[in-house]
Amino acid sequence: MSDFGDYLKACQKRIDTHLDQQFCNSHPGLERLYAAIRYSVTGGGKRVRPLLAYASCEALGGTDKPVDVVAGAVELIHAYSLIHDDLPAMDDDNLRRGRPTCHRAFDEATAILAGDALQALAFEWISCEGSWQAETRLRMTTLLARAAGPQGMVGGQAIDLASVGAQLDQNALEDMHQHKTGALIHASVRLGALATERADDDQLAALEEYARCIGLAFQVQDDIIDIESDTSVSGKQQGADHARGKPTYPAMLGLDGAHALARSLCDQAISTLEPFGSPAERLRQVARYIVERRF
Repeated sequence: MSDFGDYLKACQKRIDTHLDQQFCNSHPGLERLYAAIRYSVTGGGKRVRPLLAYASCEALGGTDKPVDVVAGAVELIHAYSLIHDDLPAMDDDNLRRGRPTCHRAFDEATAILAGDALQALAFEWISCEGSWQAETRLRMTTLLARAAGPQGMVGGQAIDLASVGAQLDQNALEDMHQHKTGALIHASVRLGALATERADDDQLAALEEYARCIGLAFQVQDDIIDIESDTSVSGKQQGADHARGKPTYPAMLGLDGAHALARSLCDQAISTLEPFGSPAERLRQVARYIVERRF
């Protein structure tokens, strides 16, 4: 992981600069809405999804600036989902990234509208980017829509809400998280590859398996962090999932079992990258980072 810390910081700076340049309000009545958008998007975060888009693009030899568009789009979808997940009608959280959640810093109506706006902007950015062929833009838009909608993230959140206090087996828990968390991680990897307009079917299939493994590993590690990290480190209320009676991997497998599963998924993800050789080294490093992070 020698220089991965520098790479991570460089990617975070790259996406933060890109995002900061996009939110220009030209209407005098929208100051509060744009303030809520900026508060939610530019207020920190690991930027794992943009990181995956960049690393996937690099695995196929691409480093072109247009990948900023897909990196930004997946981060907007992620930010919108966090705003809505935190609402009283959903998880009712007061803390996100060490700060008051959007609806606490502003109000519920503004938070809902900020999330709605971010979702729409994500699709606008991809569909309006002129660097790609029209077929590529359509493919990307469809991919992101499926990852964000009822077949992906929103569907996973619905399953999650319905599962509070329920007993799920491991297959059902995996299915929920492959929708709720994994779908957008999968989209981030695939969109980064599609941005190069040079990925073949075999390469996309390998990246899909990589994304499946790390998407689940990400959630397993999140469940571990909910128990092992305190609020000052994670930026979220410690033990919140346990307190709500949500099904988690540590609850099902024990902490040692959850750690073992995360490591196994990481190893599986890395093994799928063998055909890419050294250009996929950043993706390998991201996989390790996902299961070693503490927040």
